[in-house]
Amino acid sequence: MTDITEMRPAEPDWSTVTAEELIAFRDAENRVRASTAARVITGEPDPGATIGWQQVALPGRELPVRVYRPSDAGALPLVIHVHGGAFVGTAVQSDWVNSHLAAHLPAVVVSVEHRLLDWETPLSAAVDDGWDVLRHVLEHAGTWGVDPARVAVFGESCGGLIGALAATRARRAGLGLRAQVLVNPVVDVTPAAWAYDSATQYATTPTLSMPLLRFFQRLAIPEGTDARALSPLYAEDLNGLAPALVVVPTADPIADHGRRYAERLRVAGTPARLSEYPEAGHAFLSMPGMAPQATPARAEILAFLRESLGE
Repeated sequence: MTDITEMRPAEPDWSTVTAEELIAFRDAENRVRASTAARVITGEPDPGATIGWQQVALPGRELPVRVYRPSDAGALPLVIHVHGGAFVGTAVQSDWVNSHLAAHLPAVVVSVEHRLLDWETPLSAAVDDGWDVLRHVLEHAGTWGVDPARVAVFGESCGGLIGALAATRARRAGLGLRAQVLVNPVVDVTPAAWAYDSATQYATTPTLSMPLLRFFQRLAIPEGTDARALSPLYAEDLNGLAPALVVVPTADPIADHGRRYAERLRVAGTPARLSEYPEAGHAFLSMPGMAPQATPARAEILAFLRESLGE
């Protein structure tokens, strides 16, 4: 059996990494995450769902999405998913959870292969990708075989930020989302983002570290960009949003992001359930082969979405 740790590229020095080094690292890391060998960590897809890539025509660009479909026919609920990683990552790393949701909700799950952050591509581009895919699928609901009245967004890490912002945009646009699921979400990209207690307590973990987070922030928010506008935690009005399930692994530098966002949602009047998984690390839901807490978290997400997306 291939040792997956031997396949992974060495992390660059995030304080000095060049554009060329970032691209080389991203390409090598994503090849590993998308490989069959990685499934010892990322988990085996559920056989009850078919999985395939599809191109989506968006304003000024085409974007690949990974689509998970059950065998059920008819107009099914829609879950728009956004993977974590920000400047690295692929929808394939989430096959385990997304195929299970597709098969057992059942629903059509569309995972957005958003533009990855680099010095030419800020966070705002990835945020637009998530929102534009959601709108596109709803505008062509019949073609996609989905029920536009039963829709949820689901994001992990930076994907949680993208999902949360899609939920706020949906309210402004009059799109009636039924639910939002935010797993270890980054919801603050302002200079204060890393001052929380969890960032101090878990500054260096195997799956996320402060040097990496600071690098992410430099890419995400170019000079002159309003960081608060891209930070769901600072949204002026969080009332009337889709009910939220906020999943927080406790051994995570950004654990306090999820905690504070869930509290802000509740204070604003949006139903929000905070669910903490003790000793789980960042990105645990994408690593069921290493994180036993991923299985009960997947079951909780399934139950929440089943309740939210029912007829």
